[in-house]
Amino acid sequence: MTELQAPAESHASAPGPARVGRRWAAVCGIAALAVGLGVAEIAGVLISPRATPVVAAGDTAIELAPRWGKELAIALFGVRDKLFLVTVVALVAVLLAAVAGLLEARRRRAGSAVIVVVAVALGLAAASRPNADTFAFVPGLLAGVAAIVVLPRLLPRMAGPEPGHADRRALLLGGVFAAAAASGLVGYLLGGRVRGVTSSRQDLALPTAVTPAPSVAADATFDRVSGLTPFRTPNADYYRIDTALVVPSVRAQDWRLRIHGMVEREVEVSLADLTQRGLIEKWVTLACVSNEVGGDLIGNALWLGLPVVELLSEAGPAAGADMVLSRSVDGFTAGTPLEALTDDRGALLAVGMNGEPLPVEHGFPARLVVPGLYGYVSATKWVVELEVTRFADAQAYWTQRGWAERGPILISSRIDRPGRGAVTEADGTVVIAGVAWAQDVGVAGVDVRVDSGDGWGPWRPAELADAGTSSTWRQWRWVWTPSVAGTHRVQSRARNVDGEKQVEAETEPFPAGSTGYHTVEIDLP
Repeated sequence: MTELQAPAESHASAPGPARVGRRWAAVCGIAALAVGLGVAEIAGVLISPRATPVVAAGDTAIELAPRWGKELAIALFGVRDKLFLVTVVALVAVLLAAVAGLLEARRRRAGSAVIVVVAVALGLAAASRPNADTFAFVPGLLAGVAAIVVLPRLLPRMAGPEPGHADRRALLLGGVFAAAAASGLVGYLLGGRVRGVTSSRQDLALPTAVTPAPSVAADATFDRVSGLTPFRTPNADYYRIDTALVVPSVRAQDWRLRIHGMVEREVEVSLADLTQRGLIEKWVTLACVSNEVGGDLIGNALWLGLPVVELLSEAGPAAGADMVLSRSVDGFTAGTPLEALTDDRGALLAVGMNGEPLPVEHGFPARLVVPGLYGYVSATKWVVELEVTRFADAQAYWTQRGWAERGPILISSRIDRPGRGAVTEADGTVVIAGVAWAQDVGVAGVDVRVDSGDGWGPWRPAELADAGTSSTWRQWRWVWTPSVAGTHRVQSRARNVDGEKQVEAETEPFPAGSTGYHTVEIDLP
């Protein structure tokens, strides 16, 4: 019996994947994934930053997500929707990696087969993106190869009795994760050095506008009203809603804009060409069609750029053309009515925002700014193409998904103050204030009414700030003297210069923008 037991004991003590505990096997899978992502990050420097696995997966998720999913992400997370998406993609990747580790521990090459399938899917996702490079599939495949090499070599080292080997295992895995992190950091730093977008933006000297925008006097707005949105939205606070999971990186010296399609002649301009022309400044408020009534996906800035009509006139649109399909460097498209780019509203190919070059996340080196239209049909960032065409012949990114074709911004207003739990001023009054917009017609007035528990009171005209144009929002305020304490509801509605009023009926943003009155509930002592 002793002789027969000896081989069994020897076999039991031999390390191998079958003896790896589930916890260690799962962690090995995650470690292999980390190494793969580090390798892919470096490969992305040479191929394309949008071809890295996480970005490819995220872009594909954005592409395939149903409309309700995108709306829900924006509604719940606002401008942080991309952070949420990256987190979800990362969690799914970690889960798949853990499963691969568990399968590989039970059966050789089973986990590697999962990795191969995922790597091929990531490679295909990267290669299928608009404007993908020829070898965009390579980073995803290299990530898979690296993970396949690491996983079966790491698992046997996790085998053995738990007490005497836990520290060794933790140290080994810590070293693997550290190497993966170092690879990712090297790729990130090399990528920044290769792309050089930050330094390119810092080195760009904007020309002085030949037609400066009117200055906004300090006493011409209600900016001193506490809690009221300022007339000018700082760049750092400006909302960002787009389909770019990773902000495109385009150096000023590399940027070109091509105008083609139904034109008499194709036109191509560089940023140097653009800045040598007569640029103008213009205050313009931009809004996202996903903005709910009372939402904050809207902002006002001073833009510097060239009137788009000058470039289109140079190209010479053909008879019958009625739409311009603008294309971003990352493949996003927007369909803008040709008339909106050529009429007197002053649509711009903008290079500056609030006195400085466009922030990278807001379209550097150049973007479109079109007064009066929601961003999804007009405000293309990182724009590289203007294709003159017809609505009957082409559809843009969001119109393919059911959103309205032309997207005019609807009249609306928002109450910024007071909030719930508001207190009265020293004289017993309450200052109610906010902003209203009616591009590209202009706000003529804002009305406010209060419900004190016995029904809505009459509409009362609010005071409008003097600053602003038909292309911007306007601040407003109304001083109310409450007669009773308790809970009150306050509503506002805007009117444009043509006499059209804000729509009362409540509708969701899809497919042409939300409507309804913004209602705020306040408590007064």
